[in-house]
Amino acid sequence: MKITVTKLLMALGLVGLMACSDKKDAGDELNLMPRFDTTWNIYESYERQENGSIVYNSLPWGGLVASVKENNLPVDWSDYESVTFEFAEPTNVVTQIMVNSSLKTWGKPGIKSLTCYFDGQNVTSVSEVVLQTADTGRVVLSKAFLSPKDATWNPISLWKGNCESGNWQNGFLLGPEKFEDAYEGDKLELVFTTETSNPEVSYWLLKTVINTTPKTLEGNSNELNQWGCAQISKGATVYRIILTANDVVNLREHGLFVNGYYINVTQCNLLQKEYLE
Repeated sequence: MKITVTKLLMALGLVGLMACSDKKDAGDELNLMPRFDTTWNIYESYERQENGSIVYNSLPWGGLVASVKENNLPVDWSDYESVTFEFAEPTNVVTQIMVNSSLKTWGKPGIKSLTCYFDGQNVTSVSEVVLQTADTGRVVLSKAFLSPKDATWNPISLWKGNCESGNWQNGFLLGPEKFEDAYEGDKLELVFTTETSNPEVSYWLLKTVINTTPKTLEGNSNELNQWGCAQISKGATVYRIILTANDVVNLREHGLFVNGYYINVTQCNLLQKEYLE
């Protein structure tokens, strides 16, 4: 009598186990929590809790590191949209996600999640992802995961030119009419280069302000410092902001003023989502 492998496995109750195992492996490729295995500063520490969270006792600009190659993760992240860190309790220090050494996203104190979008940046050869703090702190990390792309973004040109901001010397205005077709969830995209020829310039800032008001956009509020500026990585070329409903109302009424610190902006686009099938 012939007994197929499948029937034999069913008799042993192993088919379901195999299927569950496959799903778990696929989920693990997105889940980064098991991959954190070291810190940059030898005087830092981290502890894994029974509930799966990680307590990270940080020092200024050290880092809790998840190595990609060493943990057999795919190095090409171009099929993913972002990496998200969720915290079990609000942060009490400035936090930063860093992918390799070039793609960075800041988070102000008091947040419970921080997402670094890969928008327009090269993530085809990722070596590590790092959680950092600007001061000594205690961060309880509950989740860290990659989100796959579920959409393409169609650009609508709002402005083209060459605005060299220098030391806050220059900026440009986008009038309210530019945002007539903007909706909640759209992205504002700024394309630029960072000025690196001046050896005295060691950081770069970008500021987007609702015109004629002191308000900044809500969409990137978690990433802004105390002066309402977004820190830009050296060599970065794109910065995108997901617009909130309030952002859209304010932009349609007032427009937007853009300036910065040693940022040379060449394009501004409105990106609208088209979901992938």
